[in-house]
Amino acid sequence: MPNPDTNGPILEITDLSISFFTRLREIPAVMDFSATVMPGEALGLVGESGCGKSTVALGVMQDLGVNGRIVGGSIKFKGRDLNTMSETELRDIRGSEIAMIYQEPMASLNPAMKIGKQLMEVPMIHENVTEKDAYARALEVVTDVKLPDPERILASYPHQLSGGQQQRIVIAMALMSKPSLLILDEPTTALDVTVEAAVVELVKDLGKKYGTSMLFISHNLGLILETCDRICVMYSGEAVETGSIKDVFDKMQHPYTQALFRSIPLPGADKNAHPLVAIPGNFPLPHERPPGCNFGPRCDYFEPGRCDADDIHMGTVAGDTRHASRCLKFNEIDWDAPVTIGEIKEKAPVGDVVLKIDNLKKHYEVAANALFGGGDKKVVKANETLSFVAHESETLAIVGESGCGKSTFAKVLMGLETATDGTIELDGRQIQDIPIENRDTKTVSSVQMVFQNPFDTLNPSMTVGRQIVRALEVFGIGDTDAERRQRMLELLDLVKLPREFADRMPRQLSGGQKQRVGIARAFSGGARIVVADEPVSALDVSVQAAVTDLLMEIQRNEKTTLLFISHDLSIVRYLSDRVMVMYLGHVVEIGDTDQVFAPPYHPYTEALLSAVPIADTSVEKKHIVLEGDIPSAMDPPPGCPFQTRCRWKDQVADGLCEREMPAVRTLAEGHEIKCHLSGETLAEMEPVIKVAAE
Repeated sequence: MPNPDTNGPILEITDLSISFFTRLREIPAVMDFSATVMPGEALGLVGESGCGKSTVALGVMQDLGVNGRIVGGSIKFKGRDLNTMSETELRDIRGSEIAMIYQEPMASLNPAMKIGKQLMEVPMIHENVTEKDAYARALEVVTDVKLPDPERILASYPHQLSGGQQQRIVIAMALMSKPSLLILDEPTTALDVTVEAAVVELVKDLGKKYGTSMLFISHNLGLILETCDRICVMYSGEAVETGSIKDVFDKMQHPYTQALFRSIPLPGADKNAHPLVAIPGNFPLPHERPPGCNFGPRCDYFEPGRCDADDIHMGTVAGDTRHASRCLKFNEIDWDAPVTIGEIKEKAPVGDVVLKIDNLKKHYEVAANALFGGGDKKVVKANETLSFVAHESETLAIVGESGCGKSTFAKVLMGLETATDGTIELDGRQIQDIPIENRDTKTVSSVQMVFQNPFDTLNPSMTVGRQIVRALEVFGIGDTDAERRQRMLELLDLVKLPREFADRMPRQLSGGQKQRVGIARAFSGGARIVVADEPVSALDVSVQAAVTDLLMEIQRNEKTTLLFISHDLSIVRYLSDRVMVMYLGHVVEIGDTDQVFAPPYHPYTEALLSAVPIADTSVEKKHIVLEGDIPSAMDPPPGCPFQTRCRWKDQVADGLCEREMPAVRTLAEGHEIKCHLSGETLAEMEPVIKVAAE
């Protein structure tokens, strides 16, 4: 076997083309793709869904399934061509030299096997290590990934761990044989932002400790900025720009990279004065790519007869190391020209109180032994003493980690659950005790919901138009079929979908288009309140901008109250008027957006803000990583619910945080927090996010 070159690239991909073969045709998934990862280097691969990021990773793993084939180019690992290796050689390399971490941790863990045994398998299979040594190594790696009580973790089954802990175990498993190359495919998408921050921190530290090179796949540009040295931007199967993080973020040289950055809410974006710019048009399907430049039909700088004439290859950007762009015009474009802002929108005046929540509680009784229903009953306190108001034409964001009670509150408001205590007033009428089946049509149509996953909310066997008409029938709108059909077409206009989509089936629509249908349905009955539960988190960055802009525009016209549930604080800062921060069923801070995003903060808000990845090199962020997971609502800690993870607890005397629930206090008009910290301590808090002066 040839001796691998120790100083050369760990991974060298040259002119790679990968196709998938169906009975009808060959579908090119990746074309003319080149990338290099040097020892100890982290390369970020970014782009929208379907651009070929994961296909590149599976090509490196030589795991393209029966239909996938490498049809051109080479993939070299430590100087050896992976395409020419035998199955046995590949098996030796996979898992020991190249390891991969997937998006969904449970897909990589065996539910019937204890964690310790699963980790020990790796060195025992790949390196013939004894059971005793394998256990010692498993213990070391679980300690490395900062899991509490490693012995207990090794003796647990996967279902006994939280999502963040499972993902750490998967990372530990990948590191068991100290691989030279670690491929991470959207490893934090399913995790809370605070857990994501801890996992990212962990990956960076372990990369340094083990000297591992990394290929980090993500659609989150902020994460790439925080974890990688270099970046490769992909669009429709091709690399369109590649270079160091600083070069690509600050001196971008491709229209698609520029368009991506304009569609994400960076500090300074404002829904009225500086709205996001969505990328026009749609992503091309693999068998319908345009001639010449794939991005041409959506590009601001497109030149007919030139950009669509021939295939376009990567060109080197002068003056920067390893910076290249797949654009004929990158030397001619003025990259510093100001963005042409669309019309500046007038903010709709905030009206009267539409929704008033007072001391709302929602408790669930569950059997202590949930599996067999025996034992004592335990109470899960999902919502505790929620009190707030929401006004007409206002966007109130509700933020917090999984398990904080956001979705439970939404269920009670919608009538899917009834309240345990407290009141919900909608336009002066109490509705907390009326389940949805007993609510009158007006109440049902007044409170509507847009869900997180547009794929799950549409009936796959019914046309788009029929689904909207069905909602109109339920809400008693229109006297005849013709009237309802006309209203349905107007609703398609409202969400900026072509009227011919009325006759399409959901499977013929993209994710962003499906979400627009969901929004049309929610607004079909003249909703007073729309609960948007993570409505853009399942969508691509470029589609997110268009959908949030659409929600804002409809809100301006219809004077709707929007309750926007999200964990993405960048989008919250961009579109909300007020923000409510929840933790373990409690509202720990509420105020207008500027108040919540500037000190003084509740310690939990401070940690949340620090955890948000921001795709801007001029932003400085205070570094706060929360230790531990959210406690269980079945067994909350005594005193303040946040005290088990709070870095400010030492500032409060006599163990007050551990004994007493803090009272709600007013810091300024409309700004309230639930915290024991003294006024002096709060006044000394520094901003978490600072934008460096230009």
